[in-house]
Amino acid sequence: MPRDLLVEIQQNPSADYTRLPRQGGPKDPPPLDLVVSLRRHRDDSLQISAFRPGERTPRTRPNRADLDISGTKLLARAARLRTIWRDRLVRYAAVDDLGLPADYPFASTADVSHLAPVAENRVAELAEEGRYFLETMLDGTDRELTLFRAFLTRTLTEDGPLRVSFDSDLHLPWPMLAVDGGRADPWTDFLGHRHQVEQTGTAYPPIQPPYPARTRPVTSLNTDDTLELIGRAPEVRKLLEDRSRLTVRTESARLLEALSTAVLDEDVMYFWCHGQFVDNGSAYEQLAVRLSDDRHIDADLVRRHRRRHLDAPDALFRPFVLLNACHTGQSAAAELEHLGRALVDLGADGVLGPQIEIPQEFAAEYAFAFLDLYLTGEFTAGEITQALVRRFAREYCNPLALTYSLHCGIDSILELTP
Repeated sequence: MPRDLLVEIQQNPSADYTRLPRQGGPKDPPPLDLVVSLRRHRDDSLQISAFRPGERTPRTRPNRADLDISGTKLLARAARLRTIWRDRLVRYAAVDDLGLPADYPFASTADVSHLAPVAENRVAELAEEGRYFLETMLDGTDRELTLFRAFLTRTLTEDGPLRVSFDSDLHLPWPMLAVDGGRADPWTDFLGHRHQVEQTGTAYPPIQPPYPARTRPVTSLNTDDTLELIGRAPEVRKLLEDRSRLTVRTESARLLEALSTAVLDEDVMYFWCHGQFVDNGSAYEQLAVRLSDDRHIDADLVRRHRRRHLDAPDALFRPFVLLNACHTGQSAAAELEHLGRALVDLGADGVLGPQIEIPQEFAAEYAFAFLDLYLTGEFTAGEITQALVRRFAREYCNPLALTYSLHCGIDSILELTP
């Protein structure tokens, strides 16, 4: 005889279906225009593919090719490109009448419009270096590579502005690469000037509880207090105080304590501190940031403090992170943990940081400009980074905004309620 079974629910993994990925929101971004995938195999060879969402790929298979260059060589060329940007801009010294260094204009001010001829000359040179990198990466005579090169360069050059995602095993300075736009203005050849650009390639993000509805964003300033008076740093802090609920941390212990809690519900985590590569006793150096004390905070330390909450049903960690410290947009080697990647893996909505050693005056100016727009809740991080590249070029004749790269986050936007 049929009868009803008594069922006792011991777990609720879907949290009453509230932990499904958010869709259909009022600020949902449009689809990406181009996705480029760069994969590194165990033998150090590289395969690249690309497609335009919504468009039919060739009927036999997607646009794909094996690259002639190895992963190791491509990383070496990326390091070379970053070094050239550092030497030609950050360490450029104007000389006096005796030929002695007088000052370092790009390192001392964000506005170098008074040196427009010098800046324009360097921009033209850096654009040529960016073209050389892209051409070298795609160089080869294989038919598949030839066809792929034609497709990708045509898309990046003739179409736009595009929303481009580089899903890559190698962290490369994508905004600093350039195409031959056939124009007299070399600024417009940089990918970061022509398009919205992000680097992806991290793990699947954790599914987290629904976004809280609030009228005032929650932010944090994680800083070295010796930098609090540099450039516009005081104005950045006041901006955060006036337009958000701000938490200030100057000691690593407080930051690590916050990372260790299940719920770290911040919309923006801003790091205004030093970044450096630290010798860890092996053949590689590890990228770390440092607040007011001498504790080096690297990717492994962040993971160690947060790992137990990665898949916890009630855990919360999804800030947009502005890592405004030298080198935080890059990693020393593909074999090492990348700080930005670790934060994204743990749930961060995106990470923005510079690819090179960045002057403090410029960094403070850039942070103020970015946060001033992001805190409105009207623009995505991808829209803002491209807009700032163009603004700093137009108003200040300064290309350093191109060194700031997004690790995920092209669609990151504040969800605010009236």
